[in-house]
Amino acid sequence: MSVPFRITDIQLYERGVRMRLPFRFGVVTLTACPQAFARVRIATADGREAEGAAAELLAPKWFDKNLALSNEDNFEQLRASLRLARDAYLGAAAERDAFGHFATHYQPQIDAAARQGLNPLIACFGPALIDKALLDALCRAQGLPFHEAMQRNLPGIDARLTGDLAGFDIDAFLASLAPSPAIALRHTVGMLDPITGADIAQRLDDGLPESLEDVVAATGCRHFKLKVAGDAEADIARLTRIAQVLDDSLPDYQVTLDGNEQFADAASAAAFWQQVERTPALRRLAQATLYIEQPLPRAIALDSDVRPLAAMRPVLIDESDATLDAFPRALACGYTGVSSKACKGIYRSVLNAARCRQLNEQALREGREAVYFMSAEDLTTQAGLAVQQDLALVSLLGLAHVERNGHHYVDGFGTAPPAEAQAFAAAHADLYQPPGRPRLHIQGGQISLRSLHAAAGFASAAHPLWDTLQLMAVPQ
Repeated sequence: MSVPFRITDIQLYERGVRMRLPFRFGVVTLTACPQAFARVRIATADGREAEGAAAELLAPKWFDKNLALSNEDNFEQLRASLRLARDAYLGAAAERDAFGHFATHYQPQIDAAARQGLNPLIACFGPALIDKALLDALCRAQGLPFHEAMQRNLPGIDARLTGDLAGFDIDAFLASLAPSPAIALRHTVGMLDPITGADIAQRLDDGLPESLEDVVAATGCRHFKLKVAGDAEADIARLTRIAQVLDDSLPDYQVTLDGNEQFADAASAAAFWQQVERTPALRRLAQATLYIEQPLPRAIALDSDVRPLAAMRPVLIDESDATLDAFPRALACGYTGVSSKACKGIYRSVLNAARCRQLNEQALREGREAVYFMSAEDLTTQAGLAVQQDLALVSLLGLAHVERNGHHYVDGFGTAPPAEAQAFAAAHADLYQPPGRPRLHIQGGQISLRSLHAAAGFASAAHPLWDTLQLMAVPQ
């Protein structure tokens, strides 16, 4: 049964994040970036009050890849989305359940953002962060861990915004979900990442792996996400070097290819994959490829027939998943997968997972193969709230592996005060090691999640040190 509540306060904060290694994805090389934090207070109908929190990176050149905009322009776009969402959520005094708050503001937020020239992907960022913080507060008010709250549908999730799920039993779907004690890490190999030690001109010597060879040796990872740039010759050469490391180091592995919207059209993406399959040195890597992620620019992705490519390897949408109707539109084009990213919204992830369940059940009833799937992707989630809440979400949705890259490009808790890092590490000792300098703990390619499931709240028994954060500025 859902629990109504009023939102009594929403505060927005920032903290700068510095990368230990440059992260090249799509059209940007990231070296520094702010992380946004939401701090909320709620009052439930039965008189309980609670505080909740969430965090998410203000990543440039993903939500809007317009090269005419600077990184600071992109940061300000996301701040604008957060301010719009904060004002809307606080301006509605009515008691609603958590999903009701989201549903009430979903389309008005998109419309308000559009009037400021902001696309739907940006528009949904603000509510995504605030919704996570509200769910954290709700779980704390009820004394429940995230997975139990979701199994009981405490947020009140329904099909009011997704007509294709009108006949689907969402309560039964949520009740059937069970969190895993661990999840496999899928390591991101960025476009600038060194493949072998010979690629490193000067080592950082910070105790963390730098090259792909280092990562394999240090973490035992067997899942990898490989960025490609849409330049077939350069991509094939780089994939060949990656394949040599993986083939020589691991008895078995699995990879995904991320096109980051870099292919001009569906035909060129299909031709590239055919070239991969024809390259002898890539034979094992091609066989190990699970799917291809967002190869086409979002402007054409949902108007392009990707079935020729999908007949060779499954294709999923990521950047094109800008609204709640995007996945059904993508299905008509031949895509069978969709990504889960906390920065796009927890409710979108849950509803798209429900769609996959419904589609697969229907396919099996009709004697067809169950091919619809969700993947767990990362946008450099940082140690603490962001990585913990995302891990809890994708684990509950039954995903077996998750792209993680924030721990690789940022050293541990980065610029967070040592006392904050120690508080999170003490509360989640299985997730962060060693105790003196906590970093994401990866053993045998796995991340332990047990402490996330034990915490009352949304996957965290700790909160940031708020007085060390900077209030998000209001533009003059």
